[in-house]
Amino acid sequence: MEKVLVTGAAGFIGHHLCKLLVKNNYKVVGIDNINDYYDQRLKLARLEDMSIDTSRLEYNSSIEGTITFLKLDLQDREQIFELFKKEKFDYVVNLAAQAGVRYSLENPQSYIDNNITGFLSILEACRNFPIKHLVYASSSSVYGLSEEIPFSTSSHTDHPLAMYAASKKANEMMAHSYSHLFKIPSTGLRFFTVYGPWGRPDMALHIFTKAIVEDKEFEVFNHGNMSRDFTYVDDIVESIKRLVPLAPKENNPNFDASKPNPSMSSAPYQLFNIGNNSPVALMDYVNAVEKALGKKGKIVYKPIQPGDVPKTYADVQSLFEYIDFKPSTKVEDGIQAFVDKYLELN
Repeated sequence: MEKVLVTGAAGFIGHHLCKLLVKNNYKVVGIDNINDYYDQRLKLARLEDMSIDTSRLEYNSSIEGTITFLKLDLQDREQIFELFKKEKFDYVVNLAAQAGVRYSLENPQSYIDNNITGFLSILEACRNFPIKHLVYASSSSVYGLSEEIPFSTSSHTDHPLAMYAASKKANEMMAHSYSHLFKIPSTGLRFFTVYGPWGRPDMALHIFTKAIVEDKEFEVFNHGNMSRDFTYVDDIVESIKRLVPLAPKENNPNFDASKPNPSMSSAPYQLFNIGNNSPVALMDYVNAVEKALGKKGKIVYKPIQPGDVPKTYADVQSLFEYIDFKPSTKVEDGIQAFVDKYLELN
């Protein structure tokens, strides 16, 4: 069995990915620092859903030898190195990060510590204990001020709007330098508004659902004039699973150094958008939540927030062709699945 390290394993996407990889005959090692950015009980519940013994997080816990979990912070480089030395990973999927655009306005240092210093630990570990492929999470937020719709990985991304976006842009540049210098095959994924069961409580879908269930007001920004390329979590993790064994190679014949495309390189490096390729109006999204709950919400319309953008729309054709998979989950179905799990957990 090939072995995969998943960082951020107690997170929203990490939890779903660990379960899918195990089903596809990978041996999985998951790590997470279980920080308090949001309710730790949700993170522990995700681990319990993977049959992890949450009373023993300081120690390895396993399910029939196919999954191991360890509470560990990426900034602890010495322990990260020990883990890589012991486990001899074939692949690494780095999902651990300080998330949230708006929170980066309040606590920018957290994004440097977790997203840049933490990612450097992963790159250094991959350098010293070579792997077949590093897949890491970037974000659609790197497009920043760009109004070139749909967002394409061939476009330049030099105008981030918040520290979160800047830290993810930095991850892409750091990965490229390590791919170039140390031949680490790496693939960066710019995620577009992932949603689904077990989602984070700071995400719009959770906020809307909780407020409607509790008969409370909730805010909708830019007076509702927004759209997002909402992508269901099962489609996201299926895409990642297909990408894991498909490491980029050196000397890509499509790379022209005189007219460099940011999404590829002469190094074993590539970038993809990972989204649904089908933007949904925010108010249609809200209406789908109301329909799933059978109840109208109490909406308070607000101006757009600093660091936010009115529309996201991913050009994902290159990823579809690369992995031979296209997301197919309808927003109504994905929201219903989230609502069902929310009501079960709450």
